[in-house]
This record gives sequence, structure tokens and C-alpha cells, in this order.
Amino acid sequence: MQNIVETKEFVWNLTTRSLAVAMNETSATLPHGDDEFTRAGLTAAPAQIVNAPRVAESPVNFECRLSQCIQLTGADGTPVDTWLVLGEVVGIHIDESLLENGIYQTARAQPVLRAGGPSAYYTIDESHRFDLIRPDARRS
Repeated sequence: MQNIVETKEFVWNLTTRSLAVAMNETSATLPHGDDEFTRAGLTAAPAQIVNAPRVAESPVNFECRLSQCIQLTGADGTPVDTWLVLGEVVGIHIDESLLENGIYQTARAQPVLRAGGPSAYYTIDESHRFDLIRPDARRS
């Protein structure tokens, strides 16, 4: 987070099942200046708009400019050492193999989702897909 606050730029990289172990390595507390890419065995690729690197192995990257960095609080209003970082997406990279007729196919990427507990994660697969048509669209 310190780098984001200092540079006002960052890249969000989609974590996929094949990248999960490397992603977990990037969560280690490292001294300022130590390279997370090296620790995790990932490749830093240049972004096109922001100066922060993106993860070359990730099939989806959002180049972002910092809009807010908010310190969270407990229900009583006491600040906690947890932050919410929000950014404006200014550039998008999507592996074309994840597109079908120009529409991103979430399950193809096998994204990793955080689950309950300190070590639980899930992926998404096509068998869990369902479609809903919004009420206003049904009237057309």
C-alpha cells in the first residue's frame, strides 16, 4: 500500500488457479523495497499508461490511478490497521482467449476468490453459471 500512496498508481492483476500459490507468496510482509515479483517467481511487465508493473502471467490486468485510500474503523469508530484502496481504471488488458463475441467469460480464467477462514479459497467454473434477465430488459 505504501507504494500506491507514494506513486498514486497501481495495477490490479486477476489471480487465477494457476497463479494462486504465487499470489499467496506476495502476501508476505517484506522490507520496503524488496521485490514481490522475485519472491513469487512472477514476471513484471510494463503497463501502458501507469508506471507500476503488471503481472505478465495474469490474463487480466487493470491499470489504475489512486482515487482514495481509506483507513477502516471498528463499529465504535476506532481506526484499525486495515485500509481500503480504490482506484480509477485507466487501462485494461484481457487475454483474448477469455473473450467470446467480445464478452469476457469469467469461468475460463478460473479466477480465485477469497473464502472463509485464514486459508480458504474457491474458483469459479461453468457448472455454477446461471443467467437472469433484468426486469426492464424483459419489457422490450
